[in-house]
Amino acid sequence: YYERNEGEPMNFQEYVDKMGAMTCVVSVENLGNGRYGDVRLVAGNKAYVGSIEDPAPEAVLLKRKFIPNALYTDYLTRDLNFEEFCYSAAVEKKCLHSYAKPDRLDVCFNMIFLPINYEEGNTCYCTYTMEIDLKPDTSKMSSVTSIAAGKVMDICLKLRNTSDFRASMGEVLEDIRDICDAELCCVLLMDNYYRKCSVFCEALSKDTSLKSMTNYINDDFYNIAESWESTVIAGSNCLIAKNEQYMEVVRERNPIWYKSLTDAGCKNVVLFPMRFNDNLLGYVWAVNYDPENAMTIKQTLEATVFILASEINNYLLLDRLKVLSSRDMLTGVMNRNEMNNYIAKLCGDEGYGDWTVKEVLDEADADSVGVLFADLNGLKTINDEYGHNEGDKMLKDAAHIISEVFDPDEIFRAGGDEFVVIKCGISEAELIRRMHHIVKKAEENDGVLFALGACHVTDRKKVREALRMADNRMYEDKKAYYEKHPERKIR
Repeated sequence: YYERNEGEPMNFQEYVDKMGAMTCVVSVENLGNGRYGDVRLVAGNKAYVGSIEDPAPEAVLLKRKFIPNALYTDYLTRDLNFEEFCYSAAVEKKCLHSYAKPDRLDVCFNMIFLPINYEEGNTCYCTYTMEIDLKPDTSKMSSVTSIAAGKVMDICLKLRNTSDFRASMGEVLEDIRDICDAELCCVLLMDNYYRKCSVFCEALSKDTSLKSMTNYINDDFYNIAESWESTVIAGSNCLIAKNEQYMEVVRERNPIWYKSLTDAGCKNVVLFPMRFNDNLLGYVWAVNYDPENAMTIKQTLEATVFILASEINNYLLLDRLKVLSSRDMLTGVMNRNEMNNYIAKLCGDEGYGDWTVKEVLDEADADSVGVLFADLNGLKTINDEYGHNEGDKMLKDAAHIISEVFDPDEIFRAGGDEFVVIKCGISEAELIRRMHHIVKKAEENDGVLFALGACHVTDRKKVREALRMADNRMYEDKKAYYEKHPERKIR
């Protein structure tokens, strides 16, 4: 209990000394119109001062001597989220709670910000109370507003009761866009091995002038996204830049990204990293949102991002397993097992409901099927004389040539040196034209020699007959090649 006579200056030290948990008084300079100046640590109780002067081993502090009324940035790297909470509590007189794990530390902070009904000119005050958890406490993590909790529950249900994860993610992202009242919301994935970014899904408002993020993703964008963690996030758990003052910090920290944002018409941005087991999967971000809802947005996304990261990680894992089970790892085309599934599907065999090859078109011309066999001449000789590395290069070059003419999902490595193309909805003339195109491309590559055979049928259920005929024609082509080049005939 603290008592002060009216008109008497407030004794902040006496005030915080009555607090049991780590507590300090924070002052915020109110500049009006949603802007603020200095944020200072006015006074701290013994527990809070001890967290600065005798910090935990993993804590990184710029200064380890507490000086009353010093700027908080004397001790910690600037954190826009901390400033936003202090401003909302001190100036807007809101009672706030947050539970977060800063990226710079391996601990979680349970934080409470309470307004103090006392001002000195344009200086406003609040208390900042915190406790540290060495491990995340989900009960505290779930302490969000009923609005945010309801939104998070809706998202969980949509992702759990779906057979089409990407479609459901699109609906979820539309919900997140509505929560933020944003013009654009996006899930951006980062492939840290290949150093590439991709848009997993996005939602744009109907009346926005913003363009899809796919227009900006190129080979250089990974370098921009890679810089977010160390600059704009800067040790916090997210970035919420809600007005010009916050965006100016983004400009100072990352001028290249700031220019990219403003050139695209972005006025504000919220950016949350998605992590699973400390691995960065990518980011969820919203652009041109309602700044008045900044706190609700933060609470909702903090809880949502945990769920999205887990679900997306599982989806990507299953996708990788599908690739491993359906693709030939050396050449990148489909493998023989997937070819057998595809043929069974075309023939109407039962028991082949789910498969990774794209579905056959429903149009009438999809009833026709073109089959092309492509066998490599001289692969065994290459392996015997130059080693398997050269042989593998020849196989990859061959797959690349065929993939320039046909979709890789329609190409199958049926055996060691044998490739099969199965193309639905193609005319016989187009099939022959593409076969000649492969011959021409192979002639431009001295290391690849094909024996080719093609067959076209108007009933896709006769695909097995087409395969046998194309195989026979390929062997006739191979025989003719070795009759012309007897010195290259395999012994």
